[in-house]
Amino acid sequence: MKGLSRDRLWSVAVLLPSVLLLGVFVYGFIARTVYVSLTDWGNDPAQAMAVNPVIHFVGFANYQELFTGFLQGRFRQELVSTVFFTLFFILGCLGLGLALALILDRNPKGEGLWRTIFLFPMSLSFIVTGTIWRWMLQPQGGVNQIPTLVGAPPGAFGWLSSTDAIWKFDWNRLPLITATLVGLILAWMAYRALREANRPRALVAAGCAALLLGWALLIGPNLKLVAAPEPHGFNLALVGIIIAAVWQMSGYTMALYLAGLRGVPDDIREAARVDGASEGQMYRRVIFPLLAPITLSAMIILGHISLKIFDLVYAMAGPDNTFTSVPALNMYLTSFRQNSFALGAAIGTLLLILVAFVIVPYLASTFRTEEASA
Repeated sequence: MKGLSRDRLWSVAVLLPSVLLLGVFVYGFIARTVYVSLTDWGNDPAQAMAVNPVIHFVGFANYQELFTGFLQGRFRQELVSTVFFTLFFILGCLGLGLALALILDRNPKGEGLWRTIFLFPMSLSFIVTGTIWRWMLQPQGGVNQIPTLVGAPPGAFGWLSSTDAIWKFDWNRLPLITATLVGLILAWMAYRALREANRPRALVAAGCAALLLGWALLIGPNLKLVAAPEPHGFNLALVGIIIAAVWQMSGYTMALYLAGLRGVPDDIREAARVDGASEGQMYRRVIFPLLAPITLSAMIILGHISLKIFDLVYAMAGPDNTFTSVPALNMYLTSFRQNSFALGAAIGTLLLILVAFVIVPYLASTFRTEEASA
């Protein structure tokens, strides 16, 4: 018992410095940021850089300003851009990474060299990647000059300088769209729970879905977030940034998928062939389902990278290109160029919440799986 107490004391002594540093420099700073976001620090230019600024608690006024304020249209467009960027970034990385892994899984000649080439972009920082692709996507050079190699006229796409947008919607329709999507997801969860004979969960999910869909039909169309119509959509200037980000991170998903493919026992493949499965059916019905945990892990990692992306956008398009801007870049400009610390802290807190929506359910599912297998 005495030896056990000594081991525990040593464990506490070893872990305590890390716990204290983590508590102060991570969770302490997060708490400080949340507190600042609930104040008016920086709203008065005279108090922004004062030695002892006069700060007042204003509650959620900064968050209300971000979502409904007349001057915060850029932030609202950045949220929409982040959704599109995240969607295409994840799909691009997963699709290209899986395709590369399937090619390497067939043991082509020079596999080691190809694997190194595909993984090399991941070793670069986003600043280096952004600088390279900024040169390549210049409107008067780079990629646009490729058609001239075969005698065709040069390309005319603006890439990072494009001002065109597609798939536009009015910001006032956001509550209606959000409530409808969440309601449909809850309805699907209720259907799944009913098929699994989990009636309590099915009833709760169905009830919440009915409330949200009813709200969307009755109240959502009449709700106005801003006074005038405010269209937002997918800015085509983001296409170049998405291509650069996929180029860098697809090697990461390739490595994950290749490890998963190499981990599938040959006995399972042979059993599928004996049962008459074609090559396509074997991948679709046997191998791809086994890769589902890898896909989920990759989506979580890529999702949180895309939500807080900053350096790649800064390097490729600069801080003042509103057509490629993202919330993290706006947070930097708001806090350190405009000295609006409270508004910048509110943007940072919203980014933390978005990342938490991605990470926390995954961690909770992982912990439940570990407890069930223990």
